[in-house]
Amino acid sequence: MKIETKIFGEIEISEDKIVTFQDGIIGFPEMKRFALLHDEERGAGAGIRFLQSLDEPGFAMPVMDPLVVKPDYAPVLSQEELEELGVERSEDLCFYALCVARNPVAGSTVNLRCPVAINDRTRQAVQVILDTEEYQMHHLLSEFSRKKGEEQVC
Repeated sequence: MKIETKIFGEIEISEDKIVTFQDGIIGFPEMKRFALLHDEERGAGAGIRFLQSLDEPGFAMPVMDPLVVKPDYAPVLSQEELEELGVERSEDLCFYALCVARNPVAGSTVNLRCPVAINDRTRQAVQVILDTEEYQMHHLLSEFSRKKGEEQVC
């Protein structure tokens, strides 16, 4: 499938790369189909990807593997969320945290409270709000050490 995007121009997305959110994402319930895109020119060093909407080509959100900044990141989903994604354990999912890029970069934030969880096998996804005080919606990137974790393969 070909789509015209604001950030990447015209791109080809294969059907097996489409990630589906049954109920859309928080604040945008009508957007259900997305692709995770990686662009060397836009944040490759920080592991930044873009969750590109296929329903609204002008909409893309920067996301990152939270393990890059917090290697012990271990969100726990509810039983209902796990069932929706077709897994038994949170560890069976890939997680991405939404980012807000600012200039200077030290002012950029990452949302560890509301990650996107993806079942890489089925390509089903959900954005969740974690019921914990451990993770916040606005962690400054400057809070985290410069250690790099391994990126996920999703």
